[in-house]
Amino acid sequence: MAVDAVVFGYAKTEGVSVLLIRRKYAPFQEGWALPGGFLHDDESLEAAVRRELEEETGIRAPYLEQLYTFGDPGRDPRQRVLSVAYFALVKSSRFQELKASTDAADVQWFPIGALPKLAFDHKEIVSAAIARVRAKIRYQPIGFELLDKTFPFADLERLYSALLDRPIDRRNFAKKMLALGILDETQEVAKSEGKGRPSKLFRFNKKRYEQLQKEGMNFEI
Repeated sequence: MAVDAVVFGYAKTEGVSVLLIRRKYAPFQEGWALPGGFLHDDESLEAAVRRELEEETGIRAPYLEQLYTFGDPGRDPRQRVLSVAYFALVKSSRFQELKASTDAADVQWFPIGALPKLAFDHKEIVSAAIARVRAKIRYQPIGFELLDKTFPFADLERLYSALLDRPIDRRNFAKKMLALGILDETQEVAKSEGKGRPSKLFRFNKKRYEQLQKEGMNFEI
């Protein structure tokens, strides 16, 4: 039994990226892969994926969500291996000091649209994680931890457009998002980068969001 981690990073200027390691040992030696490895006998799945992620990349992800169990008989040339995959969304600017260790010879962020050839069935795992995130944000607002504490609404639009990999209807998106009541308008404005009118800054209302989660949300992009 093994675990793998798909860590998506987001930055306003670079967009969405994926964290990969270069394998130190065979099989697929020197190939790029997801951080992960085998479970120890005395640890849970989540403990294992957090350990492997920290050992191989130096990252401690604040939140990991279980994705799927991958068990094709030929997915690992060594033996029959089942892998439970997890995924996370993080602000990549907080994790620039990466540290490859144990089974990893190197660790690096790659743009989601320019991933190298991946070891094992990790291309399939990444594709499944992308599909999960894109499906999830269509019915549940997520990703606020990827923004600054206060942010212009345009940054939220930019985040969703990057995660969905397509333009969004700005007016419709704003109407639906503001109707939920999970954004509080502040008295602050963004620093103007041109001659345009400074944008108002918003703050995520976590308490209201958690309340809506319990009650059931009606949100669809």
